[in-house]
Amino acid sequence: MSMLAVKGGKPVITLAEYKRAVWPPVDEECAEQLKELYLSGQWSFNSATEQKFEKEFAEYHGAKYGIFMANGTVTLECALTALGIRPGDEVIVPGLTWLATAMSVVYVGGTPVFADIEKDTCCLSPEAFEKAITSKTKAVIPVHLYGSMANLDEIIAIARKHGIAVIEDCAHMQGGKWNGRGVGSWGDVGSFSFQQSKTLSSGEGGICLTNDEKLADLIYRAKHIGYSRMDSQGGASSPPPAEMVCHNYRSLAFCAAILSCQLKKLPERLERYNRFADNLRRATAGLPGFSIQAPGKKATCQGYYSLELIFEPEVWGADNVTIGSALQAEGMAISNKNYGPVYKHMLFNTSRYRNSGCPVADFIGKQAFSIPHQSMDCPEMAEIFGKALTKVYENKGEL
Repeated sequence: MSMLAVKGGKPVITLAEYKRAVWPPVDEECAEQLKELYLSGQWSFNSATEQKFEKEFAEYHGAKYGIFMANGTVTLECALTALGIRPGDEVIVPGLTWLATAMSVVYVGGTPVFADIEKDTCCLSPEAFEKAITSKTKAVIPVHLYGSMANLDEIIAIARKHGIAVIEDCAHMQGGKWNGRGVGSWGDVGSFSFQQSKTLSSGEGGICLTNDEKLADLIYRAKHIGYSRMDSQGGASSPPPAEMVCHNYRSLAFCAAILSCQLKKLPERLERYNRFADNLRRATAGLPGFSIQAPGKKATCQGYYSLELIFEPEVWGADNVTIGSALQAEGMAISNKNYGPVYKHMLFNTSRYRNSGCPVADFIGKQAFSIPHQSMDCPEMAEIFGKALTKVYENKGEL
């Protein structure tokens, strides 16, 4: 009789015992605040609610300034605009990330240059970054991806040596702390997303963080049709810099109110996620041909959008689609829909930027499965996940 559930055996995890967070999170207190906000009519245009969230989020991450926007793509675009990236300039991005990281460069007329990633963290390799630098390189966008952080110390040191701006892409890393201080506050600019699947979610939304007052002003103008933060609606007092293209990338006070509510509970949520990851590492210690994405090298609180599981197919005797199907049959909520290399993504149709020189990104794109952060909300489930992984490995001859 087969042992694996995919072959008719009994699954390790049943629906009755499976626990995961309801997403997006909702509560009555926030609903009441949204009702009050609705009745107030103060819905947008640098409202008090938006300013409150900007201040809270910036302080949480150790930054001086926050600029709230419509989503985490336009935050990258406005950061690049404020830093003066123009047509002909090159911006280095990791080969493995969501396509918005690269497309934001295209939107301002720059050229994205892909550099490979580290196999353990799945984030930008400092060595690959430095090798990709040319006389045209003006910026780098290290991405704190899935459940790890880019090596900020080394990347920033290299960037400073070459006079290159650093934009941290923190779309996956709300609340994460590097060496005791929040991500997004180390580079020149930090960019966050609050799209519905994120650890802090308002359906859509984004924010830039910076410690540079001049950059904060330029980013604000870039997202707010040229207005300065001090201007009232219809009362522009000074123009934006000549030639700087500004847009209407404003968000809504409703989104800011939702995020303020969720931010209060973020530390406890991340504490559970970190315990889940630690428990899973213990439960799978010594499992052959298998590794779990390493946390950031100086992560004092690791943020999580997901946690990547990496398989060596020659050890498991099957390709990763077969392995994933077996694990899903055992009741594990995992996904094989990681982004894959940007330059091979179906939606990245700007063919002149295609690249195949990132072998580690290619490997992780094929061999990694994701545990979504919602599935990490119950740390005790990690031990059961470990049993499912061990069971599939021990019965891999059935695959």
